Amino acid sequence: MTLTTDSHPAVLAAIERGCAALGFAMSCDATTGQLLRTLAAARPGGRVLELGTGAGAGASWLLSGMDAAATLVSVEQDAAVAAVAAEHLGADPRLRLVVGDGAELIDALAPGSFDLVFADTWPGKFHHLDQALELLAPGGLYLVDDLLPQPTWPDGHAPAVAALVERLTTDPRLHATRLDCSSGLLLATRRP
Repeated sequence: MTLTTDSHPAVLAAIERGCAALGFAMSCDATTGQLLRTLAAARPGGRVLELGTGAGAGASWLLSGMDAAATLVSVEQDAAVAAVAAEHLGADPRLRLVVGDGAELIDALAPGSFDLVFADTWPGKFHHLDQALELLAPGGLYLVDDLLPQPTWPDGHAPAVAALVERLTTDPRLHATRLDCSSGLLLATRRP
């Protein structure tokens, strides 16, 4: 996949410095970021959910594609990492940053309430998947990353990833496409 000439979000460099200071190396890359921006821009007034804020790199890309009427709910369990996101993105009125358990947030949200979900953590990928998919409105988009083998994967993770891909590509509620670029992506649309 070729990167576009779109510029990176202005705040991204500061977020990356915050990641380096914490030793946090799990942010999305520019290819995934540009896809996030494009998907967010395709949903004027969209309701976006990010499962796994990290330090805010993905959120910065999402916000850079969202219009003024769109909203982003982003959840991160690690308070120290979420503090980087809050420092650099917290003033944006379109963002609601939740520091807490992603599974608990998924359970608390109403079905059909999101147009785009970016699943970048275990809840919404390896557990609470069905509940997270129920959050999609008809026609809503579901993006999952980190599907290609990585040296940071724990032992035994490859079969879990294969099972996730199988579940998403065979789910009758979805149209799904695997994209073997970046860290390995899968984009699915909830059937109307």
